[in-house]
Amino acid sequence: MKSRTKAVTDTAHGNTATATTHCDDLAKALEAFRDHGPLIERWGTELARRLGAGARLLVAGNGGSAAQAQHLTAELVGRYRDDRPPFSAVALHADTSSTTAIANDYGVQEVFARQTAAHGRPGDVLLLLSTSGASANLLAAADRAHRLGMTVWALTGRAPNPLQLGADDALCVDAPLGATVQELHLVAVHMLCEAFDQAVDRGEADHWTADTGADDRADADADADADADTGDGPGGGGERRAEAERVAHGRRGLDGRPGAGGGPGADGRSGVDGRPGVDDRPSAKGGPGADGRPGVDGKPGVVGRLVGRARTVGRAAPGAPAAPRKGHT
Repeated sequence: MKSRTKAVTDTAHGNTATATTHCDDLAKALEAFRDHGPLIERWGTELARRLGAGARLLVAGNGGSAAQAQHLTAELVGRYRDDRPPFSAVALHADTSSTTAIANDYGVQEVFARQTAAHGRPGDVLLLLSTSGASANLLAAADRAHRLGMTVWALTGRAPNPLQLGADDALCVDAPLGATVQELHLVAVHMLCEAFDQAVDRGEADHWTADTGADDRADADADADADADTGDGPGGGGERRAEAERVAHGRRGLDGRPGAGGGPGADGRSGVDGRPGVDDRPSAKGGPGADGRPGVDGKPGVVGRLVGRARTVGRAAPGAPAAPRKGHT
């Protein structure tokens, strides 16, 4: 019995040693990883500037790296810590229908490259995550992004590797195990989000953010219209001022519609004050007007007949029992 207990204890201690070895590897790699702080800070600031100016971030990865990439987009579209405007970030692998269709029709190597060609624009950023740095579909996406004028960043394992060499900038984790690399990629994602939010707080993304850009453009358009109406800005002239005066005094606009004062327009439509337009008046033969008012001969117009018919719909015939109302038994 004692020998069996000792064997179980030794096994337990062995398992514990194996588990802590994983932590030791992570701690060792984390010490070297701290040196990447300035690079991540630069990425966060640059990303805030670009996304704030209307660019977008495309990300991709395979397996566990796909999960890390999608984690990043969730933090940017949603939020990392504090509330802020949403920013455009798309995980290419998350569109399973597109990914599987492209893999079926064009091959696995094209699953990210084709989506990059579809969604990427000059000035956008493509961020690729790979523990090996040698995934063919990520290398193809990097090449396609460069052809489009995009910037390519990479999170990889140990350097040198093909993806690092094919990217504009790369953060390479110096760790022997893929699991450790992925764990530090998650640290990099959170540090990038922290740097991004700090850049947003500093106003780096204030150009055309989702919440303020539309308002800024609307204000600029309003100022341009005001300048045009007064003749102070380019495009201003007497025609627009004359139109404004006609509207203010109730006269028709340039398109013939009645002005605010209710006068009839040239197209015969009634004015706001109820005065008939040209085609609303009774005809010379005494027929009804287009507005439904009786004509000279006393016959109701088309609208008048329809209104009269609507008033009688649902009425019971004289002497007939009333229909029960809804809700009564």
